[in-house]
Amino acid sequence: MDMLFSLYKGGETARFVLKEINRRWGKEAADKYDPYTNCFTFRGWLERGFVVKKGEKAIRSVTFIKEEEIDPKTKKLITVRTHPKNVYLFYFTQVEKLKPKIK
Repeated sequence: MDMLFSLYKGGETARFVLKEINRRWGKEAADKYDPYTNCFTFRGWLERGFVVKKGEKAIRSVTFIKEEEIDPKTKKLITVRTHPKNVYLFYFTQVEKLKPKIK
């Protein structure tokens, strides 16, 4: 598989996903997990030229979204609030390369 890259910024999501990969497919699969290169959302895989295999179940996790504003006094970016967002990820073993359409 070609090297792929994610905009993932770190945090607790990777730890939760690692535990789920270990539970579903074992330690060997968990050792290969890299949130930056081989575990993306459905749309993320499509954008990279892959499709989720029929019947595969997503790895459900939570990420936290920061809402930021510019402080009028300091002119610096500050976090106003953080809220959880569900994410549904697929591991690289759950996808296959998209086949070109024949015209």
